[in-house]
Amino acid sequence: MDENNCNSTPQEPGGNFKEAVCIDAMRIYDSCSDKDCLEDLRVYFTPDKHDLIEQATNVRIRNVEVITVYLDLEPVPFNKGFYSIDMTFFFNVCLDVYSLPSGGPVIVSGVSVFNKKVILFGSEGNVKMFSSDLNCDEVDAQLTSGRVLPKATVQVAEPIGLSARICDRPMGCCDACCRIPDSICQRFGGQFETNTCRNVYVTIGVFTIVQIVRNVQMLIPAYDFCIPEKECVTTSDNPCDMFRRIEFPTDEFFPPKVGETGCGCDCRNRKPSSSD
Repeated sequence: MDENNCNSTPQEPGGNFKEAVCIDAMRIYDSCSDKDCLEDLRVYFTPDKHDLIEQATNVRIRNVEVITVYLDLEPVPFNKGFYSIDMTFFFNVCLDVYSLPSGGPVIVSGVSVFNKKVILFGSEGNVKMFSSDLNCDEVDAQLTSGRVLPKATVQVAEPIGLSARICDRPMGCCDACCRIPDSICQRFGGQFETNTCRNVYVTIGVFTIVQIVRNVQMLIPAYDFCIPEKECVTTSDNPCDMFRRIEFPTDEFFPPKVGETGCGCDCRNRKPSSSD
């Protein structure tokens, strides 16, 4: 590489780079995406919601959100480099509960649990890695395993609540026994009841991306340091000054027509062409 190429700074990828640098990064070894329709998930409630559910005549699903996902990574026997990822999803299900035909709904929240397993390739590593930011539990786990395992991650889009219904008895012979962590129980104010006469079941749509990543050293081309070009603006404590910087919400007064949403431009201000 000549001196001119070394000193040049390209404006876009693919040009002459300044130098090759080694970075420590998380490389994705394998990944998969999925669209699951979770039918007839039981909703668990705390004891203070028991009477309301027992007297309910109808329920409607209002909203669903993911509280957390527990992941467990284990090597697959006799399949070198592959790992099974056991995921346990905990959903906060918000329902409208109707007790009387003429009465208004009461908003009630409960928890639904869903288990999912996938198998992905994560390669193998026979080294032990120690870092100054590891806690005692992580160091003990590395000493026991004898090797550095890959890391599993899951990304979940906002779930879609599809339906909800009440059953006077459990669907099927029995419901699968599940344990709800104490941290989630504390969030809802107590333990959840499992032995009830009437149960609520919901159907939820979920989009997920599961990945297996490893910490590796990679050689990449470097173009330049990421130097911020924008200056920091000192904020004012005056609420009127902050309000003046907010743009006028035109869309709130003039909602966009069909086909205008998401066009990436101000469609209402576009001048009609001869083809329109």
